[in-house]
Amino acid sequence: MSQSAQLSELVLGSFEEFVAGLVGAIPQLLGGLVFFGLAYVGIRIVTAVLRSLLTRTTPTEQGLVVDLVVLVVGIFLWFGAGLALLKIVGLGDLAASLGTAVGFLALGVSYALSDMIEDTVAGVYLLRDPDFNPGDTVTMSAGSGVVVEIGLRKSRFELDGGDRLVVANRDVEKKWTKETA
Repeated sequence: MSQSAQLSELVLGSFEEFVAGLVGAIPQLLGGLVFFGLAYVGIRIVTAVLRSLLTRTTPTEQGLVVDLVVLVVGIFLWFGAGLALLKIVGLGDLAASLGTAVGFLALGVSYALSDMIEDTVAGVYLLRDPDFNPGDTVTMSAGSGVVVEIGLRKSRFELDGGDRLVVANRDVEKKWTKETA
């Protein structure tokens, strides 16, 4: 057998093996496509219901908190759906590796952003606190003044001298006293 005939036989054999693998993967790909469609619909329903429930149970000025919660839940659901999709199409080892890598990455990021996360959690508590609202006069460790704005990470106060004080929410949330008129 000549070298060109062996090469032709090798190419033909490789092509036949590729086509057979592709035909064998069609059920997994179709299953993955169906799963993706169902996951899309399911995640949209869950986030819409969650947004509706949170909107009804929180004051309208706390829309930022609702958006944050819905975003975080949506990210977790999509990540889980992505890992499940990889498992369905036969890439379970990749899904496991990706899940582990993202876990370590999230751990590192959360450690690096621990102060920001602490501010955000404290901000959510301040936004939910009925006794701490813009216009209130309060005293905290950083000073005394009128609450101008409460954000997720920082709160702003107008001091008696007219200066504006911006304080991280973790410092406000630790201890503050509302002054009564």
